[in-house]
Amino acid sequence: MHSSAEWQPVSTAPSDRELEVCVLDYDGMVHALVRPCHRDGAEWVDPATRKPLGIQPTHWRNWIQSAN
Repeated sequence: MHSSAEWQPVSTAPSDRELEVCVLDYDGMVHALVRPCHRDGAEWVDPATRKPLGIQPTHWRNWIQSAN
């Protein structure tokens, strides 16, 4: 079993929870998005608005809300 902090391949992303995802930027660098995302079929959406984000993540892990 994997730890919730370990990055997983995007092909295994669940659709039943908020996720932290990594994307490639224009320079080919991988970085994590600062807001949660939700998988809705083949689309990635903002969990608050359900609007499509137009991203193609490479990896995911469970979203852990920060205590800020």
